[in-house]
Amino acid sequence: MNNKLYCTFIEEEEIDVVIDEIVGEYEVLFNKIFILSSIDEDKLMLTYNIDIPSGNYNLHLPNTILVHRKKQTNTLYTINALNEVIKYLNNGILDTSYQVDWSNFRNSLLLTRPGGFKKLRTRLKDIREV
Repeated sequence: MNNKLYCTFIEEEEIDVVIDEIVGEYEVLFNKIFILSSIDEDKLMLTYNIDIPSGNYNLHLPNTILVHRKKQTNTLYTINALNEVIKYLNNGILDTSYQVDWSNFRNSLLLTRPGGFKKLRTRLKDIREV
């Protein structure tokens, strides 16, 4: 089993239904689901850790992506977005040894977009005990 962090994009009215679906299908580690809102856009996200069989990273939930977290700055990111950030900061060169200054991405979710990356500043809205 592998501990993976997922992010599901939802509408406000879907919060309880989607949380019930997650809890009904998967074992949520630490019994917590975090509800985040975007400061920049009208978006809500659920983040949660689950154990899944090795090699199987796909959940059967719509609008869900695998993310990683930099704890020190509470930054969530996809690997593809991190690669785009590195290219942006490093004159277009992808160098996986490049040291990102994570303080520039504090309390954010980094996503890919055509031609680069998108930074969504986030705020903790609620923590649901499940």
